[in-house]
Amino acid sequence: MRNIGFIGLGIMGSRMAANLQKAGYDLIVHNRTKEKADDLIKNGAIWANTAKEVAQNSDIIITMLSTPEVVKTIALGEYGLLQGAKENSLWINCSTVNPSFTKDMEITAKQHGIQYLDAPVAGTKDPAEVGELLFLVGGEKASVEEATPLLEIMGKKTLHLGEVGKGSAMKMLINQLLGQSMVAFAEAMVMGEAMGIEKETLFNVLLNTPVVAPVMAAVRPKLEHGNYEVNFPLQWIQKDLHLSSISAYENGVATPNLNTTKEVFAQARQQGFGEQDFTAVYEFLKPQK
Repeated sequence: MRNIGFIGLGIMGSRMAANLQKAGYDLIVHNRTKEKADDLIKNGAIWANTAKEVAQNSDIIITMLSTPEVVKTIALGEYGLLQGAKENSLWINCSTVNPSFTKDMEITAKQHGIQYLDAPVAGTKDPAEVGELLFLVGGEKASVEEATPLLEIMGKKTLHLGEVGKGSAMKMLINQLLGQSMVAFAEAMVMGEAMGIEKETLFNVLLNTPVVAPVMAAVRPKLEHGNYEVNFPLQWIQKDLHLSSISAYENGVATPNLNTTKEVFAQARQQGFGEQDFTAVYEFLKPQK
């Protein structure tokens, strides 16, 4: 069995790594804060003090990190994974980053003799927990085939979308639609309540019309009970929308709805909602009493 390294043990990464461990893989892991690796270590994972140390002891390295800046530091820093990676090892980058960034990472990885896959996921905490993520993969066919046994443990489906960058491009579009749908639905709910319609009535009617995104049915309990326990932090969807806007600029596309949605989440983050679930944008949009 191949040696697997896993870097980034937050909400998503910790669950993805745990599923690999349950499937019998030996892991060497690293995270900015070691305590997030405690459960994995208790179950047999080896702790590495640096990303370089992970790479030195792994045939396949999986990263699940928060931003392009963090990915760049983990990859290219003094103790970065590319400083220690074995020749012809495989780096599977599951982080949500913009396509131009991930293409640059592929070029840099290949300069170090490393194979690279662009493999962000669709899905949040609960699908990650039970291994039902959707992997959106860009990269060479041989690398995809090498990664597939691992991806099948962490996810329910793997879509090979073409060259590196295509996975991140699709992830940009998915999160763009998610953010726009959330703001549109929250705005309609807030407006309906302001006009005197009961919240329960709004849910029952709006969620049974074809104009509301189906995913909104899944967020109903959060809005209904005001419980914004994190599945997908608001600060990260704001980051993803920012990356989408960069991609739009790079490709000469006008995206007025995207830009407006991004600014709504940015303002919500400034008002202290950043570490709550992204559905808390509903609370941000409510009129101030």
